[in-house]
Amino acid sequence: MPHQEKVRAALGRATREGVLGQDHPVVGFIDVQGVRDSVTALHEAFAHVPAVLHAFAVKACPLVPVLRLLADAGMGCEVASPGETRLALAAGFAPEHIVLDSPAKTRAEIREALTLGIALNADNLAELDRIDALRPDGSRSVIGLRVNPQVGGGTIAAMSTATPHSKFGVALDDPGARARVREAFRQRPWLTRLHAHVGSQGCPLPLIAKGLAALHRLAEEIDEYVGRRQITSLDLGGGLPVNFSDDSVTPTYHDYVQALTDTEPALLDGRYEVVTEFGRSLLAKNGFTAAVVEYVKESGGRRIALTHAGAQVAVRTVFMPDAWPVRITAHGPDGLPKTTRVVPQDVAGPLCFAGDVVAHERLLPELSEGDLVVLHDTGAYYFSAPWAYNSLPRPGVYGVLHRDGDVLLAPIRTPQTVAELVEESGATHTVALLTGFGSPGSS
Repeated sequence: MPHQEKVRAALGRATREGVLGQDHPVVGFIDVQGVRDSVTALHEAFAHVPAVLHAFAVKACPLVPVLRLLADAGMGCEVASPGETRLALAAGFAPEHIVLDSPAKTRAEIREALTLGIALNADNLAELDRIDALRPDGSRSVIGLRVNPQVGGGTIAAMSTATPHSKFGVALDDPGARARVREAFRQRPWLTRLHAHVGSQGCPLPLIAKGLAALHRLAEEIDEYVGRRQITSLDLGGGLPVNFSDDSVTPTYHDYVQALTDTEPALLDGRYEVVTEFGRSLLAKNGFTAAVVEYVKESGGRRIALTHAGAQVAVRTVFMPDAWPVRITAHGPDGLPKTTRVVPQDVAGPLCFAGDVVAHERLLPELSEGDLVVLHDTGAYYFSAPWAYNSLPRPGVYGVLHRDGDVLLAPIRTPQTVAELVEESGATHTVALLTGFGSPGSS
């Protein structure tokens, strides 16, 4: 079923069931079969590689039911915090299928990973010293070291992690760095993995391939230096860019594999086990956000639709609209596409600052109060980065399954109530600043 038909069917069901409407004016949706199809495409692209663990980057969509769906589809899991680790375990991922990446792991995080058998990539040489002290005898954890190949950045600086001054990994081109890395491996026979991540959105495939080819060369260099086959796996990170211009999926995972193979034919030849950490490319196009239009007005000759989808659900789009544009479609209160005349309109959010606009002068069918707007390609990060400005409750998220000509909805995240928001904001400690310090002079 084409994407737009899926959206129309889901909106129709959601409005009829009251999932979307005046009581719940902004809602997220995940296409269940679309997620499975994306995972299948990833596995098919790497089918010729003998040993691969595809670990989904939890940061892209930290919702336990979605993670459970991915585990059922044959994915592993990449985590970068104690919270993400707990989410992965709650979703049913086996520890040996979890990879811990973070530039600031505490000793407690490292100890937990080593005890459970979770793989981890040390971000720097000082972290290896911590692992030396904490690693228990018989630990089943695969341990790697993250390096920065320093091949440069893409078009979005914040998404580029292989720049000269990136905070991630050991900077390979810094004076003496390669020698220190080689020696770190020689001293630690249990250090068997190398990891690099060049970046994500805005990073072209040739740049990603260049960085991972450098990772492969370093692995060969280390094995030659230590005089044995020590490195057994390469963690390639993720970073496949997503096309936000239309419904087509480009580049594809096959394009990614071809770019890597063209740049370094030996990278995926089976000598090394491979780990990937894709996130956005698996989920972005399999989710969308729908919101009610509350008011429509004119300002300075420009039509403005005031909706319930703003920076609280689309923070990157609002603050970096050129880097993170979203496609928007206009629908009536029943979910059917609008057929009114097309006019330029601002699609604004509900937050109390002037910049809370998700689209400026967008050509759309003329919107009216009670209509719906859909923000497409929001399956990754839009549900994982809520902004608490103005204390708006987090919206519900629902799975969508199209089956036998019908559309079914299943709750993924229950809409947060105002009462829950108040409790989260310290309501149990209401008088703490008045009475919580004890009498003067008391200890």
